[in-house]
Amino acid sequence: MVLKEIPADNITRPLGRNEVIGLLFRLTIFGAVTYFTIKWMVDAIDPTRKQKVEAQKQAEKLMKQIGVHNVKLSEYEMSIAAHLVDPLSMQITWSDIAGLDDVITELKDSVILPIQKRHLFERSKLLQPPKGVLLYGPPGCGKTLIAKATAKEAGFRFINLQPSTLTDKWYGESQKLAAAVFSLAIKLQPSIIFIDEIDSFLRNRSSSDHEATAMMKAQFMSLWDGLDTDYKCQVIIMGATNRPQDLDSAILRRMPTRFHINQPNIKQRESILRLILENENIGASVDLREIAKHTDGFSGSDLKEMCRDAALFCVRELVHAEESSEEDYIRPIQQTDLQKATEKMKKSKSAGAPSMLLDAALD
Repeated sequence: MVLKEIPADNITRPLGRNEVIGLLFRLTIFGAVTYFTIKWMVDAIDPTRKQKVEAQKQAEKLMKQIGVHNVKLSEYEMSIAAHLVDPLSMQITWSDIAGLDDVITELKDSVILPIQKRHLFERSKLLQPPKGVLLYGPPGCGKTLIAKATAKEAGFRFINLQPSTLTDKWYGESQKLAAAVFSLAIKLQPSIIFIDEIDSFLRNRSSSDHEATAMMKAQFMSLWDGLDTDYKCQVIIMGATNRPQDLDSAILRRMPTRFHINQPNIKQRESILRLILENENIGASVDLREIAKHTDGFSGSDLKEMCRDAALFCVRELVHAEESSEEDYIRPIQQTDLQKATEKMKKSKSAGAPSMLLDAALD
């Protein structure tokens, strides 16, 4: 076996310029291929990837609609921004809410006025708007309507936060999403973070809570406290619930302004009926006061559904009439229609009562 001697100058010879460029090029190609391969694998095993892409597109569209420009958002803030509601697109105003004049007046004075007339209250720490507002009471009595009307009338950016938005399968992602809620709200201020059924999200903490859930709640409350230290921050968290007793005591402390939205009394029910039927074709003999007397225990949504049933009676009569093909005319809603609809609603509510009592016993 003959060994070929390698010249000494070939061992110590440095790489030429072209060789260095070629080596760097190959390393760059290898790094890029590795990066995109790993990224593709991560995206492939992430079941929420499609939803995240759609959320980002929705967020960009909403940001343009509400007139927010030159605001850079992180990936997590984009996920939250997909739940923005443009105040101008909201159809709910104070005039669409009947029977809650006292609540509306107090909301205007304690929440909206300190922000709209900020220059009058900027020197006082006591007269700053509350950082937390709780609307509680039976279901169907207008809690969500009040929150939307508040955002509409005040011109606030409205973040409709759902608990599922902050849920992620990856460890630590929920805390980042919780932080993004507040950072986004601050960038878009004045803004309202609205949490419907807040008891399902921030209920009483216990040792049986999952670690990730406990950490997310702690992060949320810690960031919420941070709002209190900044008197220039125009972010309000509004929550609605029909089970205030299930809320964590620490959450109740952070929501000092509370409004009890109870079931409407007879006068309020009459006002609600008058508002619902305002633009409908009703007979001249309809006595809404009399209908209000027989709807004790009805919520606002119950009254709306009752009126809808009464209107459908008129439509059904037209459909089943023998001469409907000759004359298509829906007659006005009469007192008897409202009375029949009232009895139907009462039967429906009484049928649901046993299951409601069972749920209460289980609780």
